Amino acid sequence: MISQIPEINLNDGLRIPALGFGTYKLWGNEGAGAIASAIDHGYRLIDSAYNYENEGTVGAGLKRTSVPREELRITSKLPGRYHTYDKAVKAIQESLYRADMDYYDLYLIHWPNPIQNQYVEAWQALIDAKKWGLIRSIGVCNFLPEHMERLEKETGVLPSINQVELHPFFNQEEQRKWHEEHGVATESWSPLARTNKVFSNDTIKELADKYNKTASQIILRWHYQHGAVAIPKSASPKRQLENISVFDFALNEDDMTTLDKLTRPDGRMNDQDPAVYEEF
Repeated sequence: MISQIPEINLNDGLRIPALGFGTYKLWGNEGAGAIASAIDHGYRLIDSAYNYENEGTVGAGLKRTSVPREELRITSKLPGRYHTYDKAVKAIQESLYRADMDYYDLYLIHWPNPIQNQYVEAWQALIDAKKWGLIRSIGVCNFLPEHMERLEKETGVLPSINQVELHPFFNQEEQRKWHEEHGVATESWSPLARTNKVFSNDTIKELADKYNKTASQIILRWHYQHGAVAIPKSASPKRQLENISVFDFALNEDDMTTLDKLTRPDGRMNDQDPAVYEEF
């Protein structure tokens, strides 16, 4: 069974699926098999990162499926230790070599690393890599509005997408509002938070019973209705299909509000505040 996923337009014209597949901690032969399974189930947006150390696994997974490369949207991310221009250019090239690909559809700066304060330099490297045909669309992860405003002010280019921690326990309402007002797409990492927290939450369980859906499906539908591109990860073919099957129902407005009220000011799972956090 292949599920059809709606698409969204990024501000630079690239169209991407409204739901993707995360690959964090998917490594080696088993990981490549899980990625191929996800693609065969209908996923077309595959998320990776230099620091996940699995770009090669993603490339191997692509080779195990018959889906044409041009139908896929593959993402990777620049690590914090390579924010200087020359290092960023080489890291982008290395990402491509690892995956055995000619281009990435999306390449993102993984964290702003504001103490290091070289993210504008890294951004210029992404801008140039796009001009050279190595990347189709460039974006960021975990950037606050002030970081993105600085990118646009100093380079004239606003990110197409910002991938941020986003789940019912940390719903990023103000960040999402800024994205919407400025034409930046929102992408959700850890969209299900810690899965056991989702499954054990009484509110989510009640809504799952009400709609005859799983807890994961309720949460992923919540992301979709908020206009956020969720990237859940699962090595299980059954769960992969479950997570992608969220386009045949809709949460009503009251239930969306109920889920929104689960958010907490301290809802980040690992206390990774982009204003101070430094990624290696």
